[in-house]
Order: sequence, then C-alpha cells, then structure tokens
Amino acid sequence: MIYFDHAATSFPKPSAVVDGVCECLKICAGNAGRGAYRSSLQAAELLYDCRSEAAKAFGADLPEQVVFTAGATAALNQAICGSLRNGDHVLLSDLEHNAVFRPVWKLAKEGKITYTVFPTFAADPTATPEMILNGIRERIRPNTKLLVCTHASNVCSAVLPVAKIGALCRRYGIRFVVDAAQSAGHMPTDLKAFSANAVCIPGHKGLCGPQGVGLLILDKDTVLEPILQGGSGVGSLNPEMPEDPPERYEAGTLPLPAIAGLREGLKLFRVRSFASVRLHEKLLWESLADELQTVPGITVAAQHFSGSVFSFWSDRLGSEPLAAELDKRGICVRAGFHCAALAHKTLGTPPGGALRVSFGDENTLEQTHIFANAVREILF
Repeated sequence: MIYFDHAATSFPKPSAVVDGVCECLKICAGNAGRGAYRSSLQAAELLYDCRSEAAKAFGADLPEQVVFTAGATAALNQAICGSLRNGDHVLLSDLEHNAVFRPVWKLAKEGKITYTVFPTFAADPTATPEMILNGIRERIRPNTKLLVCTHASNVCSAVLPVAKIGALCRRYGIRFVVDAAQSAGHMPTDLKAFSANAVCIPGHKGLCGPQGVGLLILDKDTVLEPILQGGSGVGSLNPEMPEDPPERYEAGTLPLPAIAGLREGLKLFRVRSFASVRLHEKLLWESLADELQTVPGITVAAQHFSGSVFSFWSDRLGSEPLAAELDKRGICVRAGFHCAALAHKTLGTPPGGALRVSFGDENTLEQTHIFANAVREILF
C-alpha cells in the first residue's frame, strides 16, 4: 500500500505512540483530578507531562496554556465561539476548512455576528504577503474583533504569512486565531512568533498521535467563554466552570490513552529537524509536479511548493473515479472537496473537486513515480 493521505491523518503511527496508548490502557485505572489513589495521580502526571511537551513545542510559557480538546475542530470551535459577542465582525481567509467556516457561518446565520472573507491569492503564483495584508486592512471594520485563518491549506500548498497577519492584528487590537491543522509537525508553529491569541492543533496529523485528541494553545492573557459545561475535577461546588485554564475549557473526562499517545508523538516531534522534514516534502512535491504537469489535461492547484499538500484534477476523469481506480492499485489518496468549500471556490476546481496527495515521513520518491505512472495508465 502507498499511503498518500497524511493531511487526513498520519499513518503508520510510530511504535512509541502505539506503545504509549497500550501502556495507558493497561495501567491508568482512573481519571486525573477525580481521585487520590495512585492510578489517578499517574493520570494527572501524564496530563502534565503532555502539556509541558506541547508548551515547549508551540511557544507557550506555561503548561496551563495547553488545553486538551477532542481535536482541532473542537479547539477551533472553542476559540471562535468563545471569543465572540453579539455585533462582532470576523475576518477569515478564502482557504478556510469547514472547522473554521461553519461555526462562523452559523453565528452569522443566527444574526449574532457578521463576517468577511479576505483573499489569499492562492491561485496566483505572483502573489505576495503584502497583497494578503492589504486585503485584510481594507476589510477591517470598527467592530472587527476576531481574525481566524489557516496556517497551511489542506487543499493546496499555500502557506499564509501568519506572523505578519498576527502582528497586524495586534496593531488593530483584533484577536487572532490560527488553524495549524496542516502545519504543526511540518513547519515551525509558535504561539508567540505568530502573535496569536490561540493556535489550534490536531494530535493525529503532523504530530503522529492517535485520533481523538487535539490542542488549544492559548496566550496567557486570553480568556474565552467556555462552550462546554460540566465536571472539571476542581471547584465541584461551584455551578460555573473554573476561572483558570486549562480546567475552564476541559469539561468531562479526558481521553487519557489518546493523550498518552500524543505525548510520545510530541517527544518525537521535539527532536525533528524542520529543515530535513521540509526538504523531504519539497523533493516529493516537486517530483510529482514535474511528472504530472506533463500529462495532458491535468491542472495542478498550486504551481510551487510551500506546504506539503499537492492537489490536481483532470479534464478526462473526475477526482472520485480517479481515486477509486488508484485504490485498486493500492494507492490511498483523498478526492472531492476536502471539507473546504471556500478553498475550492478560490482555486476554481471543477464540479467533482480535486484529488489530493499529501506526504509523510515514510513516503519516497519511488512512490511518487509509481503514482504518476498509475495516473497516466488510468487516464490514457
């Protein structure tokens, strides 16, 4: 099997991650903060260790700035919905995943907020960061309270200048939330370097952890309204959620086995060289681009490497049938609209969407050659 769907979830998982999950299932008999017995205290140590690893990895000063969530989608919903009040205006990019767009759209539909989409010029190979920043400046209103955008697109290789966007938001007093679903683990992702109020990260993509856990990394001065209410293990006599993070945003039982796996993924992440990761992805991306751009009728969604996602479509066969044919040859890719209608509209993909190839550490140049030959064989 050739697995080219790492933008959906990483595979195979490192053995240390698998062992971490299994060991937790064997020894963690209780929940953190819900008992004074040894196993419950071990669970609390596990949570603290994972928070500490994440804080060091993503630019937080304190472990308490790291909130565990059910995934990046849950983190984004907390960051977005917990930031806004009636009458607020939101800015978001034209590449956003539905994890960003749908919560914003729902609040707007309910008449609580308004929003404006700013252009990223992702389909323009001559675009510059200043063009994006100018587009943002032109759309800021007196009631603009939040800007939320992706760091790296999940549909094409576009990477947004989030550090510059964050600096702009600070100047205008606008809260800034970064969706790092496709960047964490692939390129430097840092709360302070981005001047962000929140960075939202999945555990199961670039960090190679299991599904079911994500991270909300909060600036220490950022306070959100919790969107979930429930038991937190502290302040049980108070009908309100705790005032302090992380418990303020962690209602209910946390997924300890997934967090144990994520902790191991973060340890591996700490010793990674982003330069070597980026070089590996660039070699694969450019190899595939060189081969497919010679195939008649194929359009590549972006003409140069920035992020590790490579998407294309053919005028001879739709993306879903093409993916099905590739599956028969043992090649796993994602076809369709990738939960990102805004991005597909921006890129001008056809009615069937695009076929997405996304790379991981285990992929090789030989696999890109096999893939390109399979596409030629299917189309011609």
